[in-house]
Amino acid sequence: MILVDSSVWIDAFRNRQTPETDRLRSMLGRGPVALGDLILVEILQGTDTERDFNRVRQLLADFPIIEIGGSEIAVQAARNYRRLRSLGITARKTIDTLIATRCIEDGHSLLYRDRWASHSLSPQRTRPLPPSIAWVTTT
Repeated sequence: MILVDSSVWIDAFRNRQTPETDRLRSMLGRGPVALGDLILVEILQGTDTERDFNRVRQLLADFPIIEIGGSEIAVQAARNYRRLRSLGITARKTIDTLIATRCIEDGHSLLYRDRWASHSLSPQRTRPLPPSIAWVTTT
């Protein structure tokens, strides 16, 4: 399953062409694309009008929704955050750490555009973050 981060969805809805939105578009209808509940919140809260809110909500309604949080994920996310911080890397938002931790724990891949994640991982475009997460980008 590939979880698509809000950074990519928002670019796609704004018709921005990036390597990540190209990858998303190529996976739609063919790949195992999922949405996290907290990612859905980030996307919907960024809409300007009720009409846009309803349109985006409808467009995303058919994707599987993965619950990001929970007490076990919260504890593990704090551990992951502390581990990254000990390496001199600070995740910008708690939600990013929760999303990454859910992917690690469930073996999902993550398609993202956020810069902080790329600094914390190996230089490969599909990067492992222990115990195992594939951060999927292109180029």
